[in-house]
Amino acid sequence: MSKTGFLLGVDAGTSRCKAAVFDGEGREIATASRPTTLHRRHPGWSELDPEESWDAAVTVIREAVEKAGIDPASIRAVGLSAAMVGAWVLDASGDPLRHGIVWEDSRSQPILDEMRDRDPAVMSRIFQSSGSVLQQGCTLPVLAWLKRHEPELIRRAAHVVSYKDFLRFRLTGLIATDRSEASVIPGNARTRSRSDEMIELFGLGDCAHLLPPIRDSEEIIGGLLPKTAILTGLPEGTPVTVGAGDVVSTVIGAGGFDTDIATAVLGTTCLVGTCHDEPVFEPGDLGLLFSMPGDFWYRAMVNVAGTLNLDWAIGVFASDLQGKEDCYQQVTSLVESVAIGAGGVSFLPYLSESGIIAPVVAPDARAQFSGLSPVHGRAHMLRAVYEGVAFALYDLVSALGFEGRQIRLTGGGSQSPVWCQMIADMLQMEVIVPTGTEFGARGAALIAAMALGDFSGVHAASMSAAGEVSHYRPAGETAAAYREAYGLYAKRRNALISSL
Repeated sequence: MSKTGFLLGVDAGTSRCKAAVFDGEGREIATASRPTTLHRRHPGWSELDPEESWDAAVTVIREAVEKAGIDPASIRAVGLSAAMVGAWVLDASGDPLRHGIVWEDSRSQPILDEMRDRDPAVMSRIFQSSGSVLQQGCTLPVLAWLKRHEPELIRRAAHVVSYKDFLRFRLTGLIATDRSEASVIPGNARTRSRSDEMIELFGLGDCAHLLPPIRDSEEIIGGLLPKTAILTGLPEGTPVTVGAGDVVSTVIGAGGFDTDIATAVLGTTCLVGTCHDEPVFEPGDLGLLFSMPGDFWYRAMVNVAGTLNLDWAIGVFASDLQGKEDCYQQVTSLVESVAIGAGGVSFLPYLSESGIIAPVVAPDARAQFSGLSPVHGRAHMLRAVYEGVAFALYDLVSALGFEGRQIRLTGGGSQSPVWCQMIADMLQMEVIVPTGTEFGARGAALIAAMALGDFSGVHAASMSAAGEVSHYRPAGETAAAYREAYGLYAKRRNALISSL
C-alpha cells in the first residue's frame, strides 16, 4: 500500500452501515457507524429503505473522514462492500421503485418449492453451476417473485442491483456489479459470471436486461459526482472502485488468504471457510462458494444467523441492560456465572428467516431452547446462546472438512473474549483475532489499493492485512465438558431436523 495518502472503505450491512479510513500502512485510523432499520412488513420479508441506507452511507463517509482529522483531498479512493444478493429495483433515472430486498428474505420459498416439485434434482443442478446452496434471498428467486407478484413494478424497472451496486450508482451515476455478486445470484462459479442457463431456469429470460454489466472488483469505475461530493465532504471526482460483496471483502480485510488457516465471520451471520486457487464444489449440495478478485475462490459453510442470536437474546432476556455502556460486560458476567453446558439448556441458533444451509440444508429450521426447568434463569439462557453459536461454528468447521489447528475470527462476535475462548475450547483450535474492527471496510479499501496499483494482486493485498493479532489457545481441561454439552446439543439439533 502507498506510504502516503489514505483510503476509505464502506461496508453496508443489514443492520448498520460502516466506514473506515486507513493510512498508507493499512492501519485503521478512524471509523463511523450508523444503524439502518430492517423492515419486516410480512412474515419472511426483510427489506431496507434505500433512502435511509443512502443517508447512512454518506453520513458515515463524512464522519469517518472528520474523525480521522485529515484533508478530504488526501483520500486516494473509495472502496465499497455491502450485504450481498437480494434485489434493489431502480427505474431509468436510477430512483428506487420499492424497498431493497436483502439476502435473508425468504418470500421466494413457494417458487423454490414449485421448482423442486417439477424437478427434484433442480437444487443440485443449481449447486453444480454456482457451487452454492440456493438461498431464498438470492437475486434470481427474488426477481422471479417480483415478476409474479409485482409485474407492474418490473415493467417500470430499468435495473435490478445489489445493495453495494445501488450505493455505487448513487456515488458515481454508473450501474455495474462485480463477479462475487454475479456468480452467486445464482450464476456460474467456474466462469465467475452470470449463467444464461440459471436465468432461464427461473423463467427470467425477459428480465435479463435488468441485470447490470459485470466488472472486476478491483477496477476504478468512476469518480464522485458533484452532488455526492457535497454530501460526503470528499472532492468531486474522487475515484470509486467496483468493490465486492461483504463476505469477500471481509476475508480479504482479515488477511484470510493463508490456506493453512480457516477464516470465520461471526457477525449477523456466521460462516467459516478457506481460500482456494480453483473452485471447490465439495462437499456437494452444501455451503457456499464465493468468487474472489483474481483467480481465487472462498469455500464456506454458513449457519445464516450469528450475532443475530445474541442481539435477540439481549433484547428479550436482558432488555434492562440495553443501551448501557457496560451492557456486554454485564452479559459476559452472567454467562461466566454459569458452568459449561448451561445447566442442561441447549439453544439451536437458527434465528434467521432463511433457516440453515449447513451442516444440513433446512430452510424451515428455526431457533429453539431445550432442557428448561424452573431452576434456570436468564444467565443459563444467555450462556446457552453463546454455546449454541459456538457449537454451530463447530458444525460448520466439521462440514468444511478443515483439519488445521488455527482459525482466524472476525465480525462483531470476535470482540467478545469469552466467546473467542469458548470457540477455541470447543474447536480445540487456536483462535486468531486480527487487530481492528471493520474488516469488511478494510477489505474494500484494500481492493481500492489494488485498483490504484499498490499491490500485485489480491493475495498480496490480503496478506498485508494479516498483522497484529490476539490469540486464544484451547484449554484442554474444558474439552470433555464441551464435548458432553455438544453431544446434547447435537441430539436436540438432529431431533429438530428430523421433525421438519
